[in-house]
Amino acid sequence: MSENHFDVLIIGAGLSGIGAACHLSRHCPDRSFAILERRQRMGGTWDLFRYPGIRSDSDMYTLGYNFRPWTEPKVLADGPSIRQYIVDTARDYRVEDKVRYGLKMTSAEWSSQDNRWTVTVEEEESGETRRYTCDFLFSCTGYYNYDAGYTPDFPGVDDFKGQVVHPQTWPEGLDYSGKKVVVIGSGATAVTLVPAMAEQAAHVTMLQRSPTYIATVPEKDPISVKLRRFLPEMAVYRIARARNIALQRLVFKLSKQRPKLMRRALLGAARRQLGKDFDMKHFSPSYNPWDERLCAVPNGDLFKVLKRGGASIVTDHIDTFTENGIRLKSGNELEADIIITATGLDLQLLGGASLSVDGEAMAPRDLLVYKGIMLRDIPNMALVFGYTNASWTLKADLAAEYVCRLLNHMRKRGISRVTPRDNDDCAVDDTFLGLQSGYVQRAADRLPRQGKKAPWQVLNNYLRDLPALRYGSLNDDALEFVEADNGARKRRGLTAILRG
Repeated sequence: MSENHFDVLIIGAGLSGIGAACHLSRHCPDRSFAILERRQRMGGTWDLFRYPGIRSDSDMYTLGYNFRPWTEPKVLADGPSIRQYIVDTARDYRVEDKVRYGLKMTSAEWSSQDNRWTVTVEEEESGETRRYTCDFLFSCTGYYNYDAGYTPDFPGVDDFKGQVVHPQTWPEGLDYSGKKVVVIGSGATAVTLVPAMAEQAAHVTMLQRSPTYIATVPEKDPISVKLRRFLPEMAVYRIARARNIALQRLVFKLSKQRPKLMRRALLGAARRQLGKDFDMKHFSPSYNPWDERLCAVPNGDLFKVLKRGGASIVTDHIDTFTENGIRLKSGNELEADIIITATGLDLQLLGGASLSVDGEAMAPRDLLVYKGIMLRDIPNMALVFGYTNASWTLKADLAAEYVCRLLNHMRKRGISRVTPRDNDDCAVDDTFLGLQSGYVQRAADRLPRQGKKAPWQVLNNYLRDLPALRYGSLNDDALEFVEADNGARKRRGLTAILRG
């Protein structure tokens, strides 16, 4: 057997990839696997982004792995701390030596004749091409383009004499002390940057085209701090995790069922922190809560810096960049030395690699997501895509557990191939993300679809996914299995296998 062949190939050594590796080592110890990582360090998102104040926008009790507790006091952790948590987890579960760095996947090709994947990678330092083969491909590449974020084509940008920076490619050592900074955007990155940069900048202006719902969360969890005095760390973690999962679900459910109530609650909380004289138009979105992702700020740091005048917020449209800043549609001009374009991500699947089955190219938009984990008509492959309305890792853990169950089931029954098939033609023209956010709509033609019913409908509901993915039967008519029998492969449904 080739040294470049593995039972499982994991693509990506970020939060999802390291988690998948740990689950494999725990539940499938007899499987050989490797992790291919494009960067030179593990960490994924938490190694890539280096902008001031970089932090999670989900609490660490649910963004952390279900098998390894988060023990630091901060609820919303900073980027370096999250990366260290990933590194420590890889070390504790002895998967750090499984990572092969500096390798970018450019294509993945399935051969039914050979019953395996051939993954072509480029060694980025040398430009050399390598090939790996595997029986099962597990994509943990995230959902965006690592090379560049999304920046609109701003008119007059070349006229600006200052510096324009996208947070995804933050320059090392950028000096913004004593300077006027404009941050374009209203999402999680913008609301993080503004209070962080205001500590040193002369002034920071947050320029948004439209408002976003922003909620305050505690910087630390006082209940967990007290419980640690007399309970084991894992018990404290599980209690906090269960509580926060329930709270996340409650907020999302209320937002969908009683949007006016949630809107009043969110705007009321913001008004109390900003003061009665603050113009609330800047925090009053035109859409309902959770039509787009809700932003969280620790201890209301954004509201505090706005209230004391260290930063300001402007809701307007850009007319053009000028030599000295940005002229708005209203005619007002914002002076700036540095402009930060926190304008979002460029979404893509599989790190931009091409996908084919028996020589036929498979475009993501023509695919259907099975249980939010596998893809219609793609054999022996899974991908991790976390929740959009809760912490990413909640779904990542469940996806990895499901893959481990599936792999063990296949080996036990002598099955060599599993392929999701949509026998009921239930596809709908809706991306599997289910959000109206601009970055999702821009990439709609590059994203897989979902179906009108289970198992093709994406639930985004941990409380329903948990029993189905962790404990549910693998006897599913939507899964086509091929059994290896003395080298001859024959198609059989799972029901036939169980009864045969």
